[in-house]
Amino acid sequence: MKKLLGIFGLLVAVFALTSIANPQFVSAYNLQNLIRWTSLFGIISIGAAFVIITGGIDLSIGSTIGLVGSMMAWLLTQKGWGVGPTLAAVMLCSLAIGLAHGLLITKMRLQPFVVTLCGLLLYRGIARFLTDDQSQGFGNSHDTLRQLAIGKLPISGGFALPAPLFILLGIAALAAVFLNLTVAGRHLLALGRNETAARFSGIRTDTLKIVAYVLCSGLAGVGGILFSLDLNSIQPSGLGEFYELYAIAAAVLGGCSLRGGEGTITGVIIGTAVMRVLYNAINILGIPTHLEFAIIGAVILAGVMTDEWVKRFAARRRAARERAEGATA
Repeated sequence: MKKLLGIFGLLVAVFALTSIANPQFVSAYNLQNLIRWTSLFGIISIGAAFVIITGGIDLSIGSTIGLVGSMMAWLLTQKGWGVGPTLAAVMLCSLAIGLAHGLLITKMRLQPFVVTLCGLLLYRGIARFLTDDQSQGFGNSHDTLRQLAIGKLPISGGFALPAPLFILLGIAALAAVFLNLTVAGRHLLALGRNETAARFSGIRTDTLKIVAYVLCSGLAGVGGILFSLDLNSIQPSGLGEFYELYAIAAAVLGGCSLRGGEGTITGVIIGTAVMRVLYNAINILGIPTHLEFAIIGAVILAGVMTDEWVKRFAARRRAARERAEGATA
């Protein structure tokens, strides 16, 4: 809870300072865009969180997004497939990617970094090959389908809630229930804290790892569908590029430990919001865009360092209190 309050405080601080510096930041149009992009990145960040909780990593998220988006546009516009079969095909593809990752990591004992790094290169190459490295788009023939990404629920005063927000909330609710209220979710956290102890306790650690990677790639597939529908102009070489870094950074900023065993869905969403507010603040305040990655990286590093200092300080206080209690006993 303290960790959530800290990252939420950072979000409020950045939001407030940017609003004061430029009131356009809180305009209805800008807030709609901010919520939409936070929702889109929040979906893939939740997937990354499941893998990080197990102590793993997935570097192929962005390439999976690029492959799914390119394949969907290619099947719909070039091959003439229907919407239903196309969505089923791209989702099965993304789930198969996660299954392959999980099997390679658990059965062949390959390192997650190596497996997913190879996936990053492989899936991007396949996307470019399928489409002959040509831009893909939906034109005006799939406007109904595109409402999944660009649809809005009007509220008042020109402000509307973007459709991806509701998709994110649904996914987040299911993910939170799985992680916090099911036996499998508790076992997933136990696996991340100590895999050897979890295995000796009878937990099927290999199965849980496979599930985590399937969930991660599956949510990357959902993200690929929504990102491509939102953009309507898909570059096979560019869609999803570096998105895995945003997803991992948002999960870590939101409280997921790269050592595994820690993380909450609420924290991941707040971490994603911090990332998008920072990105939006850089643009709306007129800060040179070539400083974007430097500023975001510095803020993330400061947040992680502060969190580590707080944990060490709390651990020292707890140890001192236990020593004092032992001396008086």
